[in-house]
Amino acid sequence: MEIQTEWVNVPNQDLKIASYLARPVAAGTYPGIIVVQEIFGVNAHIRDVTERIARLGYVAIAPSIYQRQAPGFEVGYTPADVEQGRMYKDQTKASELLSDIQATIDYLKREFGITQFGTIGFCFGGHVVYLAATLPDVRVTASFYGGGIATMTPGGGPPTITRTAEIKGTIWCFFGTRDPLIPNEEADQIEQELQKHGIDHQVFRYDADHGFFCNERDSYDPQAAADSWEKVQQLFSRLRT
Repeated sequence: MEIQTEWVNVPNQDLKIASYLARPVAAGTYPGIIVVQEIFGVNAHIRDVTERIARLGYVAIAPSIYQRQAPGFEVGYTPADVEQGRMYKDQTKASELLSDIQATIDYLKREFGITQFGTIGFCFGGHVVYLAATLPDVRVTASFYGGGIATMTPGGGPPTITRTAEIKGTIWCFFGTRDPLIPNEEADQIEQELQKHGIDHQVFRYDADHGFFCNERDSYDPQAAADSWEKVQQLFSRLRT
């Protein structure tokens, strides 16, 4: 499907969130997908994912979740980049992240008349979309190797996992069993909590490392990436029913 892309500013009170927007050229009403970055900003990989989703027939948008901390932040995957990205991650707050995701949803409603919404997030973004799954507008969530869900929440307070009962729609989580940042026990704990609260969910585990979906990282696993991408398409197709 032919798409068009642009940077837009999503308003959230006094904040303007720089966001990468990709959407089909053909007229029509499409579901909306919010793409949430890793700690590395809305970089080339996140923009590529946003475009891939748009080509499937969605309006996809990647808001800069570090807009408050570091406007325009975008780096690669060196150790120095990781250190810098983590520094900004540690300055975020759950309340602000939820506010920014909701503002992005409201923008898509206002600009394109969208009524069906999903999210996808990677790394820290995988944590953020687990949080955002508690928003009433979010019907489907794809959370890729979201670190810290079981142990912390951005800005402090009870771990994000304690909000599991608030999840409104469907959530599918993707983990690598060789991920040094997310012990398998934490993935098990997340699955148990989803089961306990009767959340519509699936948890997929791959023999892979952290960041297995990103073809620009050394930990990229083509087989795991391809299989999880197929599953993401299955999940997002629910927005059309």
